[in-house]
Amino acid sequence: MTQEIKEVVWITGASSGIGRALALRMAKAGYRVAATARRQGELEALAREADGHVTPVAADTTDAASLQAAVTRIEETLGPIGIAVFCAGTYQALMGAELTAAKARPLFELNFMGTVNSLEAVLPGMLRRGKGRIAMVASLAGYFGLPTSAVYGASKAALINMAEALRPDLARSGIAVQIVNPGFVKTPLTDKNEFPMPFLMDPADAAEAFYRGLHSDRFEITFPRRFSLFLRVLQMLPYRLSLALTRLTVPKEKPDSATRVSRVA
Repeated sequence: MTQEIKEVVWITGASSGIGRALALRMAKAGYRVAATARRQGELEALAREADGHVTPVAADTTDAASLQAAVTRIEETLGPIGIAVFCAGTYQALMGAELTAAKARPLFELNFMGTVNSLEAVLPGMLRRGKGRIAMVASLAGYFGLPTSAVYGASKAALINMAEALRPDLARSGIAVQIVNPGFVKTPLTDKNEFPMPFLMDPADAAEAFYRGLHSDRFEITFPRRFSLFLRVLQMLPYRLSLALTRLTVPKEKPDSATRVSRVA
């Protein structure tokens, strides 16, 4: 019996963390995976670990032309992209006294505009073919404003809002849109956190939950479930209660934000 040839999957932010773990999981399942990040060496290491079942395609998600060239190369080499997963993102802890436009702009440029650039690169082909699936990685931090995450959470809330708007719109063209809201997953981003992280997940477990979600009709893919439920409840509480709770998590000392910057792209 001839083995079914599965779709081409394009994953950005694939050099580490959830993106890397998902690339390995999709490759194991027989998908033709194209992995994008800035770091060519990390992508080549990923391809070796996947026994050549992942194709490294270096690009910078903040550079629209770079992404256009990456998509062209992928589709010429592997075929039409059927599933696009946008994992590229960054985090920086910021207290109110540290907040400046110069510090906020890079987070929005990568977390939000990097996803918009990725959409611009892949959507025309999906629209022509009348089918496709797009998953955008936001965060449970996008549910509610959390101390030290004023800019990071806002950039992820913007992604959630954009996905909500695009879901019914693109469904008419045969394109499924999903939003992925992880909690704490052990990655280079969370390794820099100096506070307790409830329900911290291993990347392989997160990738498995992600993989199952991609094969469902759900709009939102979220994990771990208990943490997401807690934040949903927080979101529904009156502000006098929810803000009183989040006030308890404000650091007693100003975090060293310079040591908390990392990028997955």
